[in-house]
This record gives sequence, C-alpha cells and structure tokens, in this order.
Amino acid sequence: MPKPPRESEILAASLVNGVTQALANLLDLWNEMGMKKELQLERMEAVKVHIEKLLEDMLEEERNLKEKIENDIEIQKRQLIMIRNELKLDSYQVEEGLPMLQLERAFRLALEAAVKEKRERLEKLKQLQQEDQALCAELFATPYYIPTGSVPTSQQLAELGEHVRDLSQVKEQRLEEFLKLRSEIRQYNKEIGHVPDSTLENEMLLDDEEYICLTKTNIEDLKSLVNQLQVKKESLTASLETLVKEVQLLWDRLQWPQEQQEDFKRITSQQPISEALRMWEEQLLNLEELKKEQLKNLVMKVRQQLSSYWQKCFYSDEQRAAFQPFYNDNFTEDLLSQHDEELLNMKLQYEKNQLMYTSVHKWATTWERFIELEKKSTDPSRLLNRGGSLLKDERERSKIQKQLSKLSEDLKKSVGSWEKENGADFLVNNERLLDSIAHQLEHHRLRKDQTKASVKRDESTVPRSVVKRPADAHTPTPNKIRKEDLSVKSNSDRIFNSTLKENLN
Repeated sequence: MPKPPRESEILAASLVNGVTQALANLLDLWNEMGMKKELQLERMEAVKVHIEKLLEDMLEEERNLKEKIENDIEIQKRQLIMIRNELKLDSYQVEEGLPMLQLERAFRLALEAAVKEKRERLEKLKQLQQEDQALCAELFATPYYIPTGSVPTSQQLAELGEHVRDLSQVKEQRLEEFLKLRSEIRQYNKEIGHVPDSTLENEMLLDDEEYICLTKTNIEDLKSLVNQLQVKKESLTASLETLVKEVQLLWDRLQWPQEQQEDFKRITSQQPISEALRMWEEQLLNLEELKKEQLKNLVMKVRQQLSSYWQKCFYSDEQRAAFQPFYNDNFTEDLLSQHDEELLNMKLQYEKNQLMYTSVHKWATTWERFIELEKKSTDPSRLLNRGGSLLKDERERSKIQKQLSKLSEDLKKSVGSWEKENGADFLVNNERLLDSIAHQLEHHRLRKDQTKASVKRDESTVPRSVVKRPADAHTPTPNKIRKEDLSVKSNSDRIFNSTLKENLN
C-alpha cells in the first residue's frame, strides 16, 4: 500500500495547480485582448520575475527566522547554563532529536523557570537577611554569612531561615527575661527606697521600647543589678531587724506605751526599707537618750528579770554570784551592757530548755506537796480532824505518788536524751538533775527509816505489859540503821533503776 501524501505536499501541489491555472487565465485574457505573442511573452516574463522574487523573499525571510531561532537557542542555552550554575543545579538535559522549534521552546521554558527560581531565591534572601540583621542588631549576635552577590542555595536559605527562627526564639526568651528583671528591679526599688543611680538603671526603667536592649551583656548586667539590690535588701532587712530588737528592748525597759509601739510599727511597715531604717535609727537614738536618764532604773529592772530567769533556770546562789556585775552599784552604760548580755544568754538558755525547766518545776512543786502531805501523815493531831480531810489527804498523797513516779521516769528519759545530745550534765541548782532527784529520794527514804527507828526505840522503853507488839514486828537496831546509812549511794542511776514506789512509801 503506497504511503499517503503529507499535508504539506498536498498544499504544494494545490499551489502549483493554482499558479498554473492563474497563468492559463492570464493567457486567455491576453488572447481575448488580441495581444501579440511578443507582448504576451514580455508580460509572462514579468509575471515570472514577480513570482520568483516573491518566493525568494519568502525563502530569505524563513532563512533569517531559522538563523534567529538557532541564535536564540544558543543564547538561551548559555544563559541557562550560567543561571543553573548560580543556582547550584545540575546541567539541563533535553531530549535528543527534537526539532528546532521544540528545542527552542524547551530551552526558553527552562530558562524562564531558572530565572524565576533565581528571582524568588534572591527575594527570599533579601527578606530573611533583613530579619536576620534586625535580630542580630537587637541581640548583638553574628549574622548568618552568605557571600554578597551570590545566589543562595536551597540549603543556605533553609539554614538562614532556621537561624532567623532561632534568633526570634532567643529574642522572645530575652524579652521575657528582660521584663521580669525590670519588674523585679522596680519592686526592689520600691521596697528598699532605692533611687536609680546609673544610666543603665534609668534607661532600663523606661517603658519606651527604644530603650529595651536585649543583648546578652545587658541581660547579665540586669541580673547583676538584681543580685546587688537583693543583697542590699537583705542587708537593710537584717539591719532593720537588729534595730527593731534593740528598740523593742528599750521599749520594754522604758515601759513604753503599747499603743505608741503599735502605731510606730504600723507607720514604718508602710515605708520603704531604707526610710523605715532611718525612722527606727532615729527612734533608737531618742530612746538611748531616755535610757541614759533612766540608767539606774533600767539596770534594776534587768536585775529583776535576771533574778526571774535565774529562778526559772534553777540557778544556785553560787551560779548567781558568778555574775559579779549584779552586785556593782556604779550604774554605767557598760554595766547595763553586761546585764543585757547576761539577760540575753539566760533568755536563750531558758527558751532552748523551756520544756525541761517546766518539767523540773512541775517535779519540784509536786515533790513539795508530797513532803507536806508526808508531814501531815505523821502529825498525831490529824486524828482529831473529823471533817474528812484525813481521807482526802491520803487520797491526794496516793495520787501524787503516782504523779512523781511518772514525772521521774519522764525526766530520766528526757534528761538522758538532752545530756547525750549536748555532751554535758543538765544542772539544777548547780547539781546534776538526776543526782539531785536521786539525793532527794534517798534522803527522804533515810528520814523515814530514821523516824521509824526512833519510834521503835521509844516503844522499847515502854514496859512490855503496856506495849503490844505484833508477832512479826521488827525494830532495826542502831547498828542496822548505821549500815543502811553507809549503803546509800550517790549514783542516780541506781535510784532510778529501783522502783520509785519503794522510795516514796
């Protein structure tokens, strides 16, 4: 089967037929006009020249078009290679065997895409660099480096974008930290009455964003300033507390009206610390002047307080006499200071061991009541009381015996723990407490034994017909009593390890 003709061939054949038909029509017209053959040839020659010139012009135009397309392809190819090199892209590959027009179109589209990508990268670079430079200027950081005049790669743009995001996050953190530090500084200034004395403080406290500096150095300077103000506040607070204690001590000594004390405390509590410190210092100076006027009275009052604490702490006469200034009648500031120091030591000692002293006081009170009831129990006149007090006393004595037993055991444990913890004896009236209690118990037992022995000796002098002796009665001999006296030990543990009931009955 023969190959069908192409459209261009059909179009060319149609063109030839059209030209042939047109020439035939010209000949017919010329014949009808009676034109001579020489003239017809001349005119046919003109037609030929015209057609040949027209076709030659068309060919020339198409040749120029082809040459232009070839030049365009070459230019586009060179530009594409250059731009793709700038973009760090691989060489552009086209399909082999493409016709010239398709090849030109492929290079043109590829070039347009490369130019577009280059423009977009440069625009993105410009935007990111502006943001990066602004952030670096605020944070005093190093900008991300991309050589000037170069087209950034996709990776460089991604890294620059990440760099900008990191700086933005740092800026947010530092801004938050800056505002927090500024708030703390303002609060400290308000609390302690501090007046900014540096350019940094003055600018930092302004609300104008122009003066917000987020450099790392500036943040560190603000932290340092906060620390300085904190130390200053702590120092002022410590000084204020010391002043308050000194003033309170003078108020107590001078018997200052409580209402005036409360009013002064209320007023100063509403002031900055520095102003409150000044007011307390002024108050202290005023009280010191009054104190000098009443120095003797103050010393005597301190002595009364000392005596009270000595009594609370069960100080013996020897321990009290050890504080010689107590007996000095030359009333001076130094003498008052010595009394103040001793009073403070006694207060601290009492506060530290208050529970122990309370227990000792309870023991002593209970013991005194027990001895009192013991004396009543040996008083013959108690039998004449018909009001029921005898039974009442006996019940109370039994109850106190139990209390003493429990108090003794509790004291033994607590004193033992205290002595172990402090590595020293717990003294009452300048004697170890456990030894003192043991001596009291032992002394009481010996007195009872001696009383019983005395009664029995008295009974032995009465005629036997008068005295009725139980079959199991036994009166210790003097030698027996003497042996019991010699067997008494000073060791308190021996007394406590025996039953308290035996020592009290």
